[in-house]
Amino acid sequence: MVTMGQCYYNETIGFFYNNSGKELSSHWRPKDVVVVALGLTVSVLVLLTNLLVIAAIASNRRFHQPIYYLLGNLAAADLFAGVAYLFLMFHTGPRTARLSLEGWFVRQGLLDTSLTASVATLLAIAVERHRSVMAVQLHSRLPRGRVVMLIVGVWVAALGLGLLPAHSWHCLCALDRCSRMAPLLSRSYLAVWALSSLLVFLLMVAVYTRIFFYVRRRVQRMAEHVSCHPRYRETTLSLVKTVVIILGAFVVCWTPGQVVLLLDGLGCKSCNVLAVEKYFLLLAEANSLVNAVVYSCRDAEMRRTFRRLLCCLCLRRSTHESARYAPSARTGASTRIMLPENGHSLMDSTL
Repeated sequence: MVTMGQCYYNETIGFFYNNSGKELSSHWRPKDVVVVALGLTVSVLVLLTNLLVIAAIASNRRFHQPIYYLLGNLAAADLFAGVAYLFLMFHTGPRTARLSLEGWFVRQGLLDTSLTASVATLLAIAVERHRSVMAVQLHSRLPRGRVVMLIVGVWVAALGLGLLPAHSWHCLCALDRCSRMAPLLSRSYLAVWALSSLLVFLLMVAVYTRIFFYVRRRVQRMAEHVSCHPRYRETTLSLVKTVVIILGAFVVCWTPGQVVLLLDGLGCKSCNVLAVEKYFLLLAEANSLVNAVVYSCRDAEMRRTFRRLLCCLCLRRSTHESARYAPSARTGASTRIMLPENGHSLMDSTL
């Protein structure tokens, strides 16, 4: 019998899942296998793409600018999200019942921290781009110290929101407040998380809308003086495309999850949130993959750096295989390699 005001720190995971009405499977069901297979695939892609982004930023001196520091932090947050989701995939399904309360909070905290850091960095990038555009600069002159402080602030906020449930914002002492999707968390936590993400989205819309109208007015004035209407139209369409991709990706990946979190947080009994929660969480995780494409691959210099890094890997692999299968076959043929300097490849050099 459940007593109001009593704490249940010594109970099992099954106790809280039964209290919330969430099924805890004892065997691998087909849908569990599908979710884990998709989750592992997305996690591996997230890890590989964001590692590539971080390597590109670290290796190219042209990327040592405030916006690229923030892009690097976004890649780090998304890399962390990939690790957190990978951890979840190895501790889900029938394995959930074997978790201790501390292990369950670690699993949930990793996800909450990484996804919060990713969302907060998206907002920081929008603010930095606004600063750059208003200052009529390719990259803002934001001091490195301030960028570091901004990045530290992002992670402090993310860690705070991720660690709060394990220490205070749970329902171990108030079972009537437990969430259905996350049976150890308070419904109010889910509602606050969803509303904070919605607030971030609205702020991003406001920032990018202001950027769009400012740039459109500026380019229009330039077009009137130099009669470059085709160029004006091209620039405007490019800007519209970028803004639509950025905001559209956020909406597609995050809105479904935010809606079910908010419905669960508000205690909607008739809403079947448990039927879609795993798929919507997977969609939110996929945003960590989309970020690498939207914020990095649309940059021409970044694409060139990607190609250079991948070509170097392929060259090393082919050289290693050649040395492995023909170690003594030394001929007069030359070896061609690319010499990087300031993030660009020089002409091939023959050694």
